Amino acid sequence: MEKIIRIGTRSSELALWQANTVAQQLEHFGCETEIVKIDSIGDVVLDKPLYELGVTGVFTRNLDVALLNGNIDIAVHSFKDVPTKLPEGVVQAAVIKRGDFNDVLIMKDDDEFFSNKTATIATGSLRRKAQWLYRYPNHKITGLRGNVQTRLQKLDDNDWDGAIFAKVGLKRLKLMPKPDEALILDWMVPAPAQGVVMVAALGENTELVEFVKQINDEDTETCVKIERDFLRVLEGGCTAPIGALALVIKDEIKFKGVLFSPDGRNKMEFSKTSPKDNAWDLGEYGAKFLLERGAKNLMYNVQEDIEKSTLIYSTKSLSHDQTSILNSRIGVVSSDFITIRNNRLKPLIVKKPIENVVFTSQNAVEALLNNFSPLELDFSNIYCVGRRTKKLIEKKIGKIAHIEKDAEKLANYLVENLENKKVTFFCGNIRRDDLPTILNNNKVEVNEVECYQTQLTPRSVEDKFKGVLFYSPSGIESYLKDNSKGKGVAFCIGETTATEARKHFEEVVVAKVSTVNSVLSSVNEHFKDSIEN
Repeated sequence: MEKIIRIGTRSSELALWQANTVAQQLEHFGCETEIVKIDSIGDVVLDKPLYELGVTGVFTRNLDVALLNGNIDIAVHSFKDVPTKLPEGVVQAAVIKRGDFNDVLIMKDDDEFFSNKTATIATGSLRRKAQWLYRYPNHKITGLRGNVQTRLQKLDDNDWDGAIFAKVGLKRLKLMPKPDEALILDWMVPAPAQGVVMVAALGENTELVEFVKQINDEDTETCVKIERDFLRVLEGGCTAPIGALALVIKDEIKFKGVLFSPDGRNKMEFSKTSPKDNAWDLGEYGAKFLLERGAKNLMYNVQEDIEKSTLIYSTKSLSHDQTSILNSRIGVVSSDFITIRNNRLKPLIVKKPIENVVFTSQNAVEALLNNFSPLELDFSNIYCVGRRTKKLIEKKIGKIAHIEKDAEKLANYLVENLENKKVTFFCGNIRRDDLPTILNNNKVEVNEVECYQTQLTPRSVEDKFKGVLFYSPSGIESYLKDNSKGKGVAFCIGETTATEARKHFEEVVVAKVSTVNSVLSSVNEHFKDSIEN
């Protein structure tokens, strides 16, 4: 290009980082650039959350006007701020390679507030608010606006417990705090296109558009299209709590889209993996799947008029493949009644080889792997409960010495067969006492390592539900906090959960196999006659 390319950008430090990055990449292909600063509505109005401003494109509108008026040649945006429908005449010229897409919690002091009944978390994002309240319903959310530096200062100046940021912004500005001051929220589904920089231009300027395409990253472009299709079809804009993430892994694309009620009480989710060359409609398909199941009503907190003959409630979020197991005349609503938070473990725990290790849940295995790589885990004998736990251990850590169906049977086996009467038990804060009690009573030394926290997130379930699905005694405990005893049928994943359910429900059905799919199959079987009639 012979002419100087005028690059329009907002004037915040992060926006300027993005614009200068685009400028450097374009200059690599032999052109000159000029940065033109243009402020936006979103930069000027800082006393309200974005979702209360009443318009979409609050961070892009002024740049679009400048582009259409010929004051700039291209505009550089954080792609997550761009409306799903571009102004007439404006086209997407390029996206640069995606940065980190995760959200991160910056803590005021430390993470001890998680053990309190309440906490105050700051964010101006409805998506982050809804996801946080879904996981921590007793916490309070307070609004937070401004550029990254301003928001960090507000966290310092207030008595909040923490504030949520996009990790990519902190990294790009070299403001990412120390590991003990930040918690990566890998469970929080990011906004569509989070971490992506987009370059817009006028479609009629074909020579410029072709030149800018040289900095386009195709994988990022593919993933962002899927995410934004999901957003577009749901018609959420930036005012609905919607998250979406597509990732290219080898020759496949893994996609996950979520939608929450604005108060964070309820959630709908779609996830699917498709071959890379056949994933073009993945986002649109996922959005339509949720719309067919009442997504609109969930977004606006309107009571769904369900025409199903039978309606059940799952105390664990179900995937697309899992819900498809149910008979078409059975409707299901699902929410997580318990959430898991991994503890930070000291390296000293696994510094030396450990002869005998015990796991009674997948959560403990995942929490351990969240702290250490498999190469750091030197275990001679691994004992576990459950086939799913065994499968995860053998995939990630190593061979299993022995497996049992429940903790009591495993404890009795260890008493009879251990030569070295000492075990390390990786567990959570809520667990049955059978195993350590039996071992201690039989002079087997137990070193308990609490590697995760199980937190109850109760929700009220309406009387219209004819059955409730439970996957652990903790799920039942959480359910009973906001609900009376004995609503409908309790469908349980195993006998341990069923034993607890029988104390509160008149009718209990136990799955034939301890899997979520088997629980769903038991629902089909139980309601078979009433559905057919």
